[in-house]
Amino acid sequence: MLKNLLLHAFLLLSICASAQSKLQSPEEFLNFKKGERFLRHHQVVSYYEYVARQNPNQVKLIQYGSTNEGRPLMIAILASPENFAQLEEIRTNNLKSIGLLEGKPTKKQPAIAWLSYNVHGNESCGTSTSPFTLYELMNASNERSKAILANTVVILDPSINPDGYDRYVNFYNQKVGAVYNPNPAAIEHSEPWPGGRFNHYLFDLNRDWAWQTQKESQERLAMYRQWMPHLHADFHEQGVENPYYFAPSAKPYHEDITGWQREFQKILGDYNKRDFDKNGWLYFSKERFDLLYPSYGDTYPTYNGAFGMTYEQGGGGRGGLGITKRDGDTLTLKQRIDHHFSTSFACLEAVSANADKAVTEFIKFFENAQKSPVGQYKSFVFKTKGNESRTREFLNFLDRENFQYGIAGKGLVAAGYSYQDDKNVGFSIDPDDIVINLFQPRSTFLKILLEPKTMVEDSVTYDITSWSLPYAYGLSAFAVKDKITPAPKPQFTPASAKVEKPYAYLVKWQAFSELKLLASLLKKGIKVRSAAKAFEIENQTYNEGTLVITRSGNERLGDSFDKIVRAEAERLQVNLYSVSTGMSTKGSDFGSDNVAYLDAPKVAIVSGDGVSPTSFGGTWHFFDKQIEYPTTIIGENTLGTVDLSKFDVLILVDGRYNKILDDKTLAKVKDWVRAGGKLIAVQGALNALAGKDGFELKHKEEDKKKDKEKENEAPKLKVYANAERESVSEETPGSIYKLSMDNTHPLAFGYDKTYYSLVLETTDFQYLADGWNVGVTKTKDLVAGYAGAKAQDKLKNSLIFGTQDLGRGQIVYLANDPIFRGFWQNGKLLFGNAVFVVGN
Repeated sequence: MLKNLLLHAFLLLSICASAQSKLQSPEEFLNFKKGERFLRHHQVVSYYEYVARQNPNQVKLIQYGSTNEGRPLMIAILASPENFAQLEEIRTNNLKSIGLLEGKPTKKQPAIAWLSYNVHGNESCGTSTSPFTLYELMNASNERSKAILANTVVILDPSINPDGYDRYVNFYNQKVGAVYNPNPAAIEHSEPWPGGRFNHYLFDLNRDWAWQTQKESQERLAMYRQWMPHLHADFHEQGVENPYYFAPSAKPYHEDITGWQREFQKILGDYNKRDFDKNGWLYFSKERFDLLYPSYGDTYPTYNGAFGMTYEQGGGGRGGLGITKRDGDTLTLKQRIDHHFSTSFACLEAVSANADKAVTEFIKFFENAQKSPVGQYKSFVFKTKGNESRTREFLNFLDRENFQYGIAGKGLVAAGYSYQDDKNVGFSIDPDDIVINLFQPRSTFLKILLEPKTMVEDSVTYDITSWSLPYAYGLSAFAVKDKITPAPKPQFTPASAKVEKPYAYLVKWQAFSELKLLASLLKKGIKVRSAAKAFEIENQTYNEGTLVITRSGNERLGDSFDKIVRAEAERLQVNLYSVSTGMSTKGSDFGSDNVAYLDAPKVAIVSGDGVSPTSFGGTWHFFDKQIEYPTTIIGENTLGTVDLSKFDVLILVDGRYNKILDDKTLAKVKDWVRAGGKLIAVQGALNALAGKDGFELKHKEEDKKKDKEKENEAPKLKVYANAERESVSEETPGSIYKLSMDNTHPLAFGYDKTYYSLVLETTDFQYLADGWNVGVTKTKDLVAGYAGAKAQDKLKNSLIFGTQDLGRGQIVYLANDPIFRGFWQNGKLLFGNAVFVVGN
């Protein structure tokens, strides 16, 4: 009897223990049914934490950062118990095998696969899918999962963009009723401005992988480089009417994508289609989403040796819990989750089945990069003299990416391609010039960032077609076909004022760093002046725009004056010069009208419906995070009623202002400018001003003269199949143009007579008849990237940057956004000139 009782008790304990150890599904743990509601980010995090607690020998959670709004950024690392016990060894072996860590790997390397969900916040089914992917990978009864984890370490990032995700989910959960309404006209399918796609500062994080201007990108890529996965899958959504998209990707492929990477695109397609064919789910491939622009979640990994791919499910911000499509069917959140879940496992199975070759080819990619780097150019030389600040900004980027570089160390003579001259020339290399050669592990990606002209195999592209960093940083650079071995990294120490309490401090106006210093000093109450003309003092020449910070006018600060100026210059790595007199040997003395006092402007930025979220976000981020200068954000619906006299500068970023700037509001803005205000209009905002009374800006007149020789020719008939290709002849999808600059004008202080601009739109503005044409195109100014034939004709002899006086105020026209995506570093000083210098 006692024996039976003990046996019964033992069985009960076993059953209880088994019940306690059984892993709960997301539905069980969070008490919901798949697809019936959106989980908030903290709920997804709580499930990940639960699974990690339940599987301490297979799951490791790492918080790699946090968002601007304080939400955690995290990854879950999953492995078999055997591999999990050696996780750090696997990570370091991987880096050793590709030359990114010293030493040799100790054993055979499993594949590493990284799945990223929800880079666009309102593409919400990615984050909704990730708990189910996590659960099934840890489901003890799932044989597919066991097979994957036998030779693959899996990294899951449930949400790259938690701030955008929660912005969308909070909107939707507030608008949906007890039962969702699938009618596309229902309010739950119409997000308010700016939508959930973007992060806190309204940046598109899927365009920020290479540039890492955003906090989320910087922290994620630092973690990515610690693992360097063999596969990276990026999960997105697209329009409601679009079926699912997966690899193979569309053309153009960048020319440096390897044969094995191209082959794996096809292998991946075969794995992806299995469930879709079996279930009758619609899909497409080889269209729309290309592999060219280097800052995507598929191209950044690809250019770093991995298999990078994009997955696109129909739905996005309009999808909600369910929406009726044109064909009458309802697309549900559950269906969207099922599709992403299927491809999540398909890509993991594909890399697992090819793990040995994936690892072997990955290692070969980096070995080739070190021994025989791709491309005709093997070294790049950057001239430092006169470009010290810009060079430091560029080196900060190289350091963040752990690229190898050094200084020349000695004088040399070389021949190569001159970025500035757009031709091959002979040139001299000075000992302090920066030298980068491509004989290093990640040289393929480095070459793609530096290449003067990107080879575009197909004109139909998804994003910008040129991004060359020497132009983006405004550097004098040369590409050389020979290998130049640099000396060790330089230790650049900014020049500091030698006189303890000088008559004045001087700052050469050359780069973004000096702009940050100006903003900081103005914010701290330091009075600063700007030289309108070049001058010479104490045997040194200073160009237009030089900051003159005199003790006169700052006496109230006492000794704090020197401490503040010196400390801020040191913090921002800015060269600071001191002079003992205010009398120039050439040019104006410091008390002249040509050395103008710079007010600390009160700046307002218009936001809201009609305004481009990313252009607004880029401008907001520029002030708030990059130069840390206060601004006031004005809603588009209050522009007509707000008291503009409280502001000195009003910025209209890119957008459509036909509704915002009605006749009454536009008249109010003009009156404010006449009274001394400064209006800065960017890109699309110019269209709302062109041709209006009081504004010098005008579109070019169309040529109404007919070509007599062609009058009697039969008209050329268009072919429907060529419609897409012909349409791009009107487009300029991010190409680099060489502008002619009037660098005597305050808008161009700090620049040479040429400026390399990333042209984003095909504009056709006339030169200003009575204003200042500061930056213009002429006839043949396309330097790199794709611009359609009609676009090139339209852009000839066009205004890009200009100003006009109106009463006591100014209007600044910026036909292209000089701070686009935060990565075109060389444009930031120009934008700073518009805000702080023009009109003073």
